[in-house]
Amino acid sequence: MKKYLSIRENIIDCCQWLCRHGYFGSYLSAGGNVSVRIPDKHMLVITPSGKPYMDLVPSDICVVDFDSDLVDGNHVPSIETGMHIGIYERRPDVGAVVHTHQTYASVFALLNLSIPALFDEVTMAIGGTVDVIPYAKSGSPQLAENVKQAVGNGCNCYTLQNHGALNLGKTLDAAWKNAELLEKSAHVYHCALCTGRPITTLPD
Repeated sequence: MKKYLSIRENIIDCCQWLCRHGYFGSYLSAGGNVSVRIPDKHMLVITPSGKPYMDLVPSDICVVDFDSDLVDGNHVPSIETGMHIGIYERRPDVGAVVHTHQTYASVFALLNLSIPALFDEVTMAIGGTVDVIPYAKSGSPQLAENVKQAVGNGCNCYTLQNHGALNLGKTLDAAWKNAELLEKSAHVYHCALCTGRPITTLPD
């Protein structure tokens, strides 16, 4: 299990931080998933299915090829592995994917409402608009296809209708940070909408 050990350890660090800060929706659950593309290979390292994040050890993290075949690991890979593969196939610039169930971004996933450009430092990192990707059942080929089509717009954050959020980055640190930036925007936008007053967005 020494293969890709540093990537596995970094994924665990990311997952446990996200878990402690409520980004997976439940401290004890295994909702959401995190992956890192292996450079110059059609392979990725991804969290396992159904194993609580706070219990993860490096040997639990899976190495999978782009045909969804397990290359290394002792567990079944995340049911969303196909979604991650589709993102990497469509977006060569993406090196990591963080799929979360973070609270305020999920509010807009339920409202089926995109989040506009509100703060310049956020927009520079995640893109102009956080679009909602149409609903399909978790782990289904249809969800993977919906995501693959949507991410072609070049943005780094999306919400999944009635599901959660999707955060991309060139590195794991970037995707992780983008999850936090998305939650900031979603939280503030929610609070602003609750006032009933007009919202100012960034100029074109």
